Amino acid sequence: MSERPINGLMDTTLDKLKQMVDVNTVIGTPITTADGATIIPVSKVVYGFASGGSEFNSKKPDSENLFGGGSGAGVTITPLAFISIYNGEVKLLNISAYQDSKDRAIGMVPDVLDKIVGLFKKDKDKKSEEHPESVVKEDTTGLEDPKV
Repeated sequence: MSERPINGLMDTTLDKLKQMVDVNTVIGTPITTADGATIIPVSKVVYGFASGGSEFNSKKPDSENLFGGGSGAGVTITPLAFISIYNGEVKLLNISAYQDSKDRAIGMVPDVLDKIVGLFKKDKDKKSEEHPESVVKEDTTGLEDPKV
């Protein structure tokens, strides 16, 4: 089967799309500030692609079939948030307001986890201060007692 003109048209359009959209477009290149904070941009990339064509007969008897076609693509890049890393603490900073309650709940997860971890750490520290002899030491030998 011979190469169709539409194949070249599609290949060219897809190659141009690949040049415009790469991984660094979605999760951007980290930026480090003078005070040691690292900021990573996060974006949403939406792109569409359409292509079409048709071959039709020429009115001249000895000529090849004619081809008419076209293709197009569109790209939208929307900044969503920044990931901020400072002093070992990671935060997601949304650019836009939350769309609905699900987005708000997902946005609150890191803060809730930090608070839960903080409570357990406080509780563990309090117990070790009250009863230092009852604190179980971690086995660093790598050997475990067999289960009976």
